[in-house]
Amino acid sequence: MKTWTPKKGEVERKWVVIDAKDRVLGRVAVECARILRGKTKPQFATHMDSGDFVIIINADKVKLTGRKLQQKVYYTHSNYPGGLKSTKADKMLKEKPEKMFRLAVRGMLPKNTLGRAQLGKLKIYASDSHPHQAQQPTTYNF
Repeated sequence: MKTWTPKKGEVERKWVVIDAKDRVLGRVAVECARILRGKTKPQFATHMDSGDFVIIINADKVKLTGRKLQQKVYYTHSNYPGGLKSTKADKMLKEKPEKMFRLAVRGMLPKNTLGRAQLGKLKIYASDSHPHQAQQPTTYNF
């Protein structure tokens, strides 16, 4: 008996909309990563990109539990001496909520070319409108 593996042309991609309004950032990011990887489909394969496209709307209305809004810090480094920069979560939520979501989902995907390809299927918008109506996305229910 042989193990069945999906071929590249057999993968059917859908578009899914997730509304992040009044939801916890980590909970939304987990479901988003599962959909991007394709784990919600019966033909999931770890070695290929079989996931769907994900559109996150209302990214600026997401919640953080506990005191993370005041205490959580995001770090970036320019690779030059003294090039460490830090940003608190409340400031990032006001200025770049899309980046906050992208960092949360990126940490849950594989750290290789496959993970980068899967992250490319993630579309994040701070407001409740998006330009992907032509793809006829379906609403994802938790």
